[in-house]
Amino acid sequence: MERKDYGYKCLNCGKPVEIDLQKAKKIICPYCGYRILEKRRPSIGRKVKAK
Repeated sequence: MERKDYGYKCLNCGKPVEIDLQKAKKIICPYCGYRILEKRRPSIGRKVKAK
């Protein structure tokens, strides 16, 4: 099965949402209609060397 990374996640229903910001007239979840989305961040943390 192919894994697809989405750019945003709906804060109401939690489903991943892909939105093209250049073409979108409104930023809205297509599943529940909620208007607040969270940008997905990579799960890789930054390593810092201790002194």
